[in-house]
Amino acid sequence: MQGNKTVNDKLGFWSIVFLAINSIIGSGIFLTPGSVVKQAGSKALLIYLIAATFAAILAISFSAAAKYVTKSGASYAYAKAAFGDNIGFYVGILRYFSASVAWGVMAVGVIKSTISIFGGNPDNISAVTLGFVILMVAITVINIFGQKFVKFVMNLATAGKLAALVLIIVAGVALLITSGASHNLAEVDQITQNGQKIVPTLTTTSFVMAIVSAFYAFTGFESVASGSDDMQAPEKNLPRAIPLAIFVIAAIYIGVVAVAMVLNPRVLMTTNQVVAISAIFNNEILRDVILVGALISMLGINVASSFNAPRILEAMAREHQLPISLTKRTQNNFPIRTFFISVALAFLVPLAFQYNMGNLITLSAMVRFLGFIIVPLAVICFYYGKNKGAILPATKNLLTDIIVPVLSIILVIFLLINYNWQAQFGIIANGKVIGINWYAILMMIFGFVILPLFMFWFSRKERR
Repeated sequence: MQGNKTVNDKLGFWSIVFLAINSIIGSGIFLTPGSVVKQAGSKALLIYLIAATFAAILAISFSAAAKYVTKSGASYAYAKAAFGDNIGFYVGILRYFSASVAWGVMAVGVIKSTISIFGGNPDNISAVTLGFVILMVAITVINIFGQKFVKFVMNLATAGKLAALVLIIVAGVALLITSGASHNLAEVDQITQNGQKIVPTLTTTSFVMAIVSAFYAFTGFESVASGSDDMQAPEKNLPRAIPLAIFVIAAIYIGVVAVAMVLNPRVLMTTNQVVAISAIFNNEILRDVILVGALISMLGINVASSFNAPRILEAMAREHQLPISLTKRTQNNFPIRTFFISVALAFLVPLAFQYNMGNLITLSAMVRFLGFIIVPLAVICFYYGKNKGAILPATKNLLTDIIVPVLSIILVIFLLINYNWQAQFGIIANGKVIGINWYAILMMIFGFVILPLFMFWFSRKERR
């Protein structure tokens, strides 16, 4: 009886698709399209298309890895199977730390957005801390009820956020038809503010930074397989579900940005509203509906993060690289110990840096890029049978297992070479670097060196 309940609680194909959509669509498309348009101007749609293509290529690599290794942990499980225990352990700790910090970033995002929408001060540390506690209590309650309820909440949140984004497209198109607004996207490049063009001349570096900004709205697909033990037939469903989710999201994102650029690009680039995309509409009811959709979206991605992050640590414990006590679950199949460790990390790291999202996003992004190199390399190892751990006898495919992973690695290296590192690790004032951001540097050292070394020493008995 308990076994049937466990099977029924597992995520099926469409729930995995919804999980992927929920893991990817968060605050990015609601809050950041203005910054992408400000960087790229009339080429913003091309930027989003390139970012979506990049995400799809990487998603195919992750999907290819999922057919060889179906254990929970995603990047950790793939790295361990391909390169052995030590590299797997290091990648697992980094990925877990990144996932927990990313959860914290998204929690801070929804809290600050909520405070701003209701007229409060989003920079008030006490208010953000209180909001953090309330949010984490709500997410804990959702998870305690078990995976079936988590699945219901995630599916509901996915439907809500998709409805809000589709509403933006439909309402925007209706306004364009009735108002006869200009359809010339090139005009975006000529918009001025205080006598200066808002959109700067596009260089290779600014082009790459615009792609990275747009790509951030597509990240999250790499975490979907973290809980594959709680999915039905992950070796079959994951390779189909993740690319499908990327395709759906890309179509919606491009539609939303296109409508905003044609309807009211000036407001999109200059508004001070938290949910920037809602500012393009004058109708208050429509704006309020979009704001509600944005909050639902942010809540949904927090629930998805609460599902993904704890299962990375749990997966390492199941492989005897961390204490086996971390695998403890409740009667409702809730990984209680790894969940609360993740909650603590998601709360304490942002709090330590006074909820500075810039520093937190930098660390999370860097660890993601490491995974974007490790996983394609792992797929190539699986294809040639050079793996050090056991894998499934999956059907090999030259395109998805060799060509796409090689292309993924080349794209990641290109982005890293052309990335604006000064902007990430410097203190910027009036567009110029005036100092070193020691907070960001210390976070990198802690995440990449100190934490893995401590966990390596802490788990020495289990690994033996």
